[in-house]
Amino acid sequence: MTERRLTRRGRETRERIVAAAAKLIFARGVAETTLEDIRAAAGVSGSQVYHYFEDKQALVRAVIEYQAGAVLDTQSPHLDHLDTLPGLRAWRDLLVGHQRSLECRGGCAIGTLGAEVAEIDDVARLAVARGFRRWEARIRDGLQAMYARGDLPAGVDPDDLALATLAALQGGLLLAQVQRDTRPLEVALDAMLDRIQALTERA
Repeated sequence: MTERRLTRRGRETRERIVAAAAKLIFARGVAETTLEDIRAAAGVSGSQVYHYFEDKQALVRAVIEYQAGAVLDTQSPHLDHLDTLPGLRAWRDLLVGHQRSLECRGGCAIGTLGAEVAEIDDVARLAVARGFRRWEARIRDGLQAMYARGDLPAGVDPDDLALATLAALQGGLLLAQVQRDTRPLEVALDAMLDRIQALTERA
């Protein structure tokens, strides 16, 4: 059911279900979260859940879109300023600080979903991939602006640099989650930002 066809009240109910599902799935994972759990957490009936979502897979796909939007919205003030080294460092500090506040539990809201669905639901896998591409694009925008100003030397590919930064971030988040320590995330991000700084000095 498209949100365009829903009434305001219908949209609110659907959003409440998705938000409740996102919170539970982040804490427990997809496999350990049932529709009954979600129904109870959202304060709706089973018929309401099935009115908005054909099955659990459809709800999980909605959660992926929700989490991708939430991640980018939370970081948006910093993502708008990734065209300078201070802006990149401030974004790094935000990410590390957020993991500290969570005690390194849960990992990446998008990445953990991707790990669960990649081999069992191709539509969900593609939804996760779209979320990552949106994130990568925000990083790339900043690096392309640096390149256009001449802050990065000729021959550097901002696209590759953005992809490497996102990959370092995801690897750091996974290790931080497993080790319950932000150090892997700090080291991974610092290595990329030090690389970018070295490139600016070369330019």
